[in-house]
Amino acid sequence: MNYDDFADLYDHQYDVYRDDLHYYARVAERSAGPLLEIGSGTGRVTAFLARRGADVVGLEPSARMIERAEARAAQDGLKVRFVQGDARTFKFETRFATVIAPFNALMHLYTPGEQLQALENIHAHLHTGGTFTFDLYVPRFGKPNTVRHEGETFHAPDGGRTDVFLVQRHDKPRQHITTEYHVDTTAPDGTLSRRHYTLTQRYYTRYEVEWLLRFAGFESPRVSGSFQGGPLEASSDVMVFTTRAL
Repeated sequence: MNYDDFADLYDHQYDVYRDDLHYYARVAERSAGPLLEIGSGTGRVTAFLARRGADVVGLEPSARMIERAEARAAQDGLKVRFVQGDARTFKFETRFATVIAPFNALMHLYTPGEQLQALENIHAHLHTGGTFTFDLYVPRFGKPNTVRHEGETFHAPDGGRTDVFLVQRHDKPRQHITTEYHVDTTAPDGTLSRRHYTLTQRYYTRYEVEWLLRFAGFESPRVSGSFQGGPLEASSDVMVFTTRAL
């Protein structure tokens, strides 16, 4: 997934998302050393942790997303290091006490080979006993092949309006969900323009993730059904995994 063209819409959609911030802040507070964020995007989580004194590095494959993240950090007067790189192949001389992968970052690893390569690389960058924690959404989807508007409307200062419509296509054999975004912007004079983006994610089941982690050299993870803790249940929207490097 190339997020360069998607960065502006991404910020519009998710800049106000706060559900995970205090969870990762608690993780950072307990970290006995530097912290690496996988898939740092436009710096939503990274900046939040840095404002609280965390020594955090953001890894992100999209140059455009890093530009926005650096602008966010500069606006807040934060010194944060962002590095362009892929979870499967990044290399740092430093080992980290903690690695986090918030907000479905691992869902851009589409095959078992890519997933294992990334997890083994993350393991190699952690101190023995270091913490790895991340979240993934529970795979439940709306009606496929149907245009939907899920309440995402953004109003510009000049009176313009942007509405986000989406269509989802589900490839069950590969556990892929592809979302086609149709972003309609109506200018104050009534002129309509449309942008189109495609996002494909590879979703996971709980025990699939547990086995992947153990195969990559991690201990059996603790799994929660929310950022506040508690068990994973049928009604949970998120799976939160916490493990350590053996």
